[in-house]
Amino acid sequence: MDFNPMLLLLLFLLSGVDASVHVYKQEGFKEVGNAYLLSGGSEGIFSSLVFTSSIKFENVTFWRSKEAANRHTSTENNTGLVQAVIFEAAERNNIGGSAYGGQKSICCTPDLAKLEGCKQGEILKRPSSADSKWPVLINTEFTGDVLSTKMEPQEIYVTKTGMYNLFFISCDPKLKGLVMSGKTVWRNEKGYLPGRMAPLLSFYLFMSLTYVVLSFIWFSQYGRYWREILQLQNYISLIIVLGFFEMTLWYFEYLNFNDTGMRPVGITTWVVTVGAIRKTVSRILILCVSMGYGVVRPTLGGLTSKVLLLGATYLLATELLDIAENAGTINDVSGKTRLLLVLPDAFLDVFLILWIFTSLSQTLEQLQIKRSSVKLDIYRKFTNALVVCVIASIAWIGYEIYFKATDPFSERWRSAWIITAFWDILAFALLCVMCYLWAPSQSSKRYAYSEEIGEDGDEEAHSLTKWSPDGGDIGLVNTQRKIQNDDDFDDDEEEMEENKRE
Repeated sequence: MDFNPMLLLLLFLLSGVDASVHVYKQEGFKEVGNAYLLSGGSEGIFSSLVFTSSIKFENVTFWRSKEAANRHTSTENNTGLVQAVIFEAAERNNIGGSAYGGQKSICCTPDLAKLEGCKQGEILKRPSSADSKWPVLINTEFTGDVLSTKMEPQEIYVTKTGMYNLFFISCDPKLKGLVMSGKTVWRNEKGYLPGRMAPLLSFYLFMSLTYVVLSFIWFSQYGRYWREILQLQNYISLIIVLGFFEMTLWYFEYLNFNDTGMRPVGITTWVVTVGAIRKTVSRILILCVSMGYGVVRPTLGGLTSKVLLLGATYLLATELLDIAENAGTINDVSGKTRLLLVLPDAFLDVFLILWIFTSLSQTLEQLQIKRSSVKLDIYRKFTNALVVCVIASIAWIGYEIYFKATDPFSERWRSAWIITAFWDILAFALLCVMCYLWAPSQSSKRYAYSEEIGEDGDEEAHSLTKWSPDGGDIGLVNTQRKIQNDDDFDDDEEEMEENKRE
């Protein structure tokens, strides 16, 4: 079956997605070892004496096949057992045991029953050293020849901060093909946000405020020197506005998630779209600046269509990837992003970086040939900033791979939010650099493209165009005086040489 990215986007838009409210819609159990298993969710949960966290089960129903039900009569009791187990990731070894063959067994086998004292046909669990009531085990049984059975509504309170996992497990081989529906509501310390996402609520509020400060500084200069504004500075203004809206929308999206436990796909999609547009415009602007647009060349010429095509492709790839990563995110277990969506986005980023630095090299060479000292200094600083960003990005990608590879059970979930936050901080830092280098001022036109040799060839020639209050040309007068002084000095040297000869 071929995978269609546009079909994926359409399905996300048309379907509603719950977040800390985990919904199970006729989901089937998978055979794992000697058990049938269904993952109910994994989340980091904060807990304290002041705030109570919990996991609530609502309308959880199990269905078995007709063949399994027909093996029993209506008068029989306990004709099938399904168990829900909740445990902290740090104590995962308390679930299951090793059989004589060395294979991990979730369910208690006859051999393990002799060794561990467990009950055959049930989950093998050992009590936690910190709390003998954990892991929590909830039993639900089929009765007679019924096709379905319902779990009693209940709420499990969590009193210890940690990464918690929920699994529905059946050790009965007769329950092959088991299906479940219902929902569980995971309530965290201060809301419904999963523990890994909770710090991002404060982070996006902080980032929104930083964009407000940057906007105030930038637009105050923008309004002050609006007659000298360049097209490049208009694009920088657009990125500032998009960045502010993106951070603000993320804050309110997380705030709504935390208050209601729901994460509507429509809202998340809008936030992701604004972010994708901001990333695309930022990268295309950096590429255009690197090509010398408005500085070395007035237009991109024949490259315009190629740049726009690259921008449209990058926007689509980023949009699909961000929707897949954010819309429908329920668990705190990371690393499930579809490879088909990650690769195009990564390839386009690498291609953009190569194109940007190739263009920068050509632009710097042209500025050196024209002896454009001011512009050359600006572009060198811009190049250095880009090099630092690329090195930081590569180092952070390496750290992110290490972080995920060494934490398969997400036990370091409390610091996982930094992985996401870093990219927003890096983008903001580069934007600040661009704002500093191309800040609106009364001499903004010195950045602009000019065909005149006197303006674009040597910035120091501008000193010859300064006029005195009485209409005289100070630069020319000073130059004439300097020439005259040099001639006088030469005459004095000649007289001294003649005196020596005498």
